[in-house]
Amino acid sequence: MLRPVAMIATLLFALPAVAQVAFWKNEWPLTDFTKTSVEFIEILSGGPPRDGIPALDEVTFIAPDSSDINPREPVVALEIAGQAARAYPLRYLTWHEVINDQVGDTPVAITFCPLCNSGVVFDRRINSRVLNFGVTGKLRKSNLIIYDRETESWWQQYNGNAIVGAYTGQSLTKIVSWTESLQEFAERNPEGLLMAEPTGFNRPYGQNPYDSYDSAARPFLYSGAPPPFGIEPLSRVIRVGHRAWPMARLQNAGVIEEAGVRIVWQAGMASALDSREIAMGRDIGSIRVFDMQGNPVDHEVVFAFAFHAFDPDGEWMLGN
Repeated sequence: MLRPVAMIATLLFALPAVAQVAFWKNEWPLTDFTKTSVEFIEILSGGPPRDGIPALDEVTFIAPDSSDINPREPVVALEIAGQAARAYPLRYLTWHEVINDQVGDTPVAITFCPLCNSGVVFDRRINSRVLNFGVTGKLRKSNLIIYDRETESWWQQYNGNAIVGAYTGQSLTKIVSWTESLQEFAERNPEGLLMAEPTGFNRPYGQNPYDSYDSAARPFLYSGAPPPFGIEPLSRVIRVGHRAWPMARLQNAGVIEEAGVRIVWQAGMASALDSREIAMGRDIGSIRVFDMQGNPVDHEVVFAFAFHAFDPDGEWMLGN
């Protein structure tokens, strides 16, 4: 039996979560809040309501050479064997954050969290069921939480883990992708496909609503510990598994081979989170990661605070 003081402390801690769930149920009637792998107190509103940032369910494509997008602008590149390569510009993902697409036989979700700089592509199938994703408007550790429309379970965009609802404990399968300049994509894939501008939405595509965010002193709605070794929270790192290489180290070296991977940096890609106009963003360069046989390796270029938040015991590859 709990002693009176302990009971009071427990109730004080529990009440906010109970009230929080009761409030959420009005907006999320299908979500099973009895199943969760995280503390509800970690989940915050990012500002927009459910679907206030509208995911895209139908996208069309054009030839890269028919676009007037500045070739320096970043795109998420997806190359699936047997299918034409596809490029999804961050000028669109910044405003929609989730794209539900189909590449051949593979249903995919292209996701981007501007607050963590994390662009991740997932297979939308769980146990042979195809899910369709939207944006909750909520954040955890300053990272986007998405939801599936079938069960209204909530999923952490950074790693694809279901954290609330019926699918809690399951994870989406990542598909190898990377962010590069439109010019790089077009030169490597002359027959590739470029996502066309969405229609029906009043959004200033090409503008960055997070002006100068990647040079800010601290992340938005993040109260966790900063990265170690004096690493700036909003500096970029290359995450491969449980290791992170500072982008600055790659910019200096150009190529790094260690821990079984080959990481290559190339100049020419604008930051999507610097200038008000994405095309005018400073040159941060792009990253490709390969194994020692030359095969592309799953990775993300994310802000340092996000790597530390989701992998606090991860290894920092500082080259010292």
